[in-house]
Amino acid sequence: MSIEQTTTAPPKRSAVELIKENSRQLRGGIAEELARDSEKFNDQDKQLIKFHGSYQQDNRDARKGRHRQGSGKAFQFMVRCKIPGGKVTASQYLAIDRIAEQYANGTLRITSRQGFQLHGVLKSKLKQTIHAINQSLLTTLGACGDVSRNVMAPPAPFATPVYQELQRQADFLAQHFAPRSKAYHEIWLNGVPVAHASASLDIVDEPIYGKLYLPRKFKVAFALPTDNSVDLYAQDLGFLAHVENGDIIGYDLHAGGGMGMTHGNENTFPFIAKPICYVTPDQLVAGAEGVIKLFRDHGNRADRKRARLKYVLAEWGVDKFRAVLQTYAPFPLTLPKNLPVTGFPLHLGWHEQGDGKYFYGISIENGRIKDEGDLRLRTALRTLIEKYQPSIRLTPMQDILLCDLPKFAKPLIHRLMTVYGITKPDRLSLVQTHSLACPAIPTCGLALSEAERALPSIIDQLEVELQQLGLDKEKISVRMTGCPNGCVRPYQSDIGIVGRSGDKYTLFVGGNLIGSRLNFVLKDLVRMDQIVATLLPVLANYKAIRVGDEGFGDYCHRLGESACRAMVG
Repeated sequence: MSIEQTTTAPPKRSAVELIKENSRQLRGGIAEELARDSEKFNDQDKQLIKFHGSYQQDNRDARKGRHRQGSGKAFQFMVRCKIPGGKVTASQYLAIDRIAEQYANGTLRITSRQGFQLHGVLKSKLKQTIHAINQSLLTTLGACGDVSRNVMAPPAPFATPVYQELQRQADFLAQHFAPRSKAYHEIWLNGVPVAHASASLDIVDEPIYGKLYLPRKFKVAFALPTDNSVDLYAQDLGFLAHVENGDIIGYDLHAGGGMGMTHGNENTFPFIAKPICYVTPDQLVAGAEGVIKLFRDHGNRADRKRARLKYVLAEWGVDKFRAVLQTYAPFPLTLPKNLPVTGFPLHLGWHEQGDGKYFYGISIENGRIKDEGDLRLRTALRTLIEKYQPSIRLTPMQDILLCDLPKFAKPLIHRLMTVYGITKPDRLSLVQTHSLACPAIPTCGLALSEAERALPSIIDQLEVELQQLGLDKEKISVRMTGCPNGCVRPYQSDIGIVGRSGDKYTLFVGGNLIGSRLNFVLKDLVRMDQIVATLLPVLANYKAIRVGDEGFGDYCHRLGESACRAMVG
């Protein structure tokens, strides 16, 4: 009598998972590809360079012309710096400014995760670019890819134990969760190619990530109840500080936030992070490790559209998530305190730091630092930073804070801003300063529609209508993305504008300023030139029937989806 043998099929994995497994700890053939005379990487190494802080893109404005000429795409690269809490020195800022001029398209882009991006880097200049960034003591390692990305923190440089501790923790976690592989230094810094056949390849242990790294990107942030400028609820892992008597005594650990979705795919959706447990300061690192390892082991490695941590939490629920997390945590998990979030400061204008010095927040529309016409923003910032050598913070709202300034600098800074055509923050509309856009076309290959280049005109139109309605003093957040991946977190805002196809967008309303609630679809397939007209009836009704100081998103949420949609047809 024979016993039939049964075998369990190995779990299905995506193509990217196989690339990571065979990458020799993120080396792949990147060094060989860099040495090859070509404009782009092969399909495998195109995935691996993300871990090193770069995306392969092409100039989409040039596509049609090049197609007619039969010359193919104009390939180029985006390079992203990983800057915990957005903190850089004056010399580092000036170095990035020089690198942007020498190797990129002459502009700097502040990201919504407090980093810098350079666009338009050619493959032949990619190694020099990343090497030069490292020479300034910044890095691009882990700014992209299936690892913990840039760790965010409230950007204000207040000289208080609370703000200083959050920056310290952001710095520590960024370093702690950086990939241990030596591939980055071998490829970009030492210039010594590693042969595929080498038996002496320096393989190091990845104690947190393992051989396959994470199933997908992982985003971490620190917040305060009074300062949620980092958008805690959009993060895979968020720590909300519990403050008593001027010191942090613990954190509510939130998990499972994430914005990305795919049009027409109901299995994908944005999700608000949920409070899971409470951790003391000495439990923080182990708690963070536990969440990352849980994601490593239980995240979806077959379908990258369903690979974020939010889908694990959505499927399990909070109680099961907490129970599984307990198996990774070396301490007993306690229930969260459900600390309330009340503040979303922009930190624009002048502020005392608390140490006798000041910081000045300058609004950067959509994070793009450039000289264009009479607005010579890049020159102005370079001039100010060369003169005063301030420390600098990049904010989650894509703005910049010049820090550690003496009081006597105020008049000269104001004069220089006027000379270079920069509008002072207190003269900008609230709807502009509370707006965000992703780069989208022409650099992002995922974009379905315009965003950064389109939002300014939409804001101009909104400013007129809000002024006429007497709503210009209201803080209404507007976020626009060129695709549904949600890089600037449009599904939490009062108004979300998400690229659908060409000049058509999906309009969302009903979120709020602090980002604690998802918005809902107001209308789909709205032409760009009809966006403000579509919103106008809802804004007018808000003016007429709002309750007290009710925010626009709160009003939409109170009325509900059906009532709001009925207003726009």
